[in-house]
Amino acid sequence: MYTLKVNGTDSYSCEIKSEQNGTLNGELASKPFEANITKIREGVYHLLKDHVSYNIEVVKHIAEEKKLVVKINNTKYTIDVKDKYDELLHSLGLDSLATKKVNDIKAPMPGMVLNVLVSEGQEVKKGDALIVLEAMKMENILKSPSDGIIRKIAAKKGNAVEKNELLIQF
Repeated sequence: MYTLKVNGTDSYSCEIKSEQNGTLNGELASKPFEANITKIREGVYHLLKDHVSYNIEVVKHIAEEKKLVVKINNTKYTIDVKDKYDELLHSLGLDSLATKKVNDIKAPMPGMVLNVLVSEGQEVKKGDALIVLEAMKMENILKSPSDGIIRKIAAKKGNAVEKNELLIQF
């Protein structure tokens, strides 16, 4: 049994009971369904359900977040997938422990700090740009891996850094 949350709002229960020769049988939102699915190529599928044809393309799969971004007939959807174990962790209040916490941002390669885009004490969200690092004549923007507050900035604009050198601490 899975719980599918579509675009962060609509939630559906889904259970695949059998799959044989491309035919899926199961329940979606507590209603039985049967559908035929054909793999066209890696990440691209054709689904036929209730005499309606759907072209499905998996745009992005983020395994650690159990998230999919799919295009269904050229409309993009973000789907969060939770299984029975995720539901159990949530009911026990342990779901926040399942995410890994990153406390340090280190230089992924030797380079030069072109710009520091944050300051100590600043609150940042996952994906916010933190620092611009030049390496091998390319500018690389290092982004925040999670929400947090900047505790310490070890990097200075214009300084050279070595691989794995501490740049920012959460």
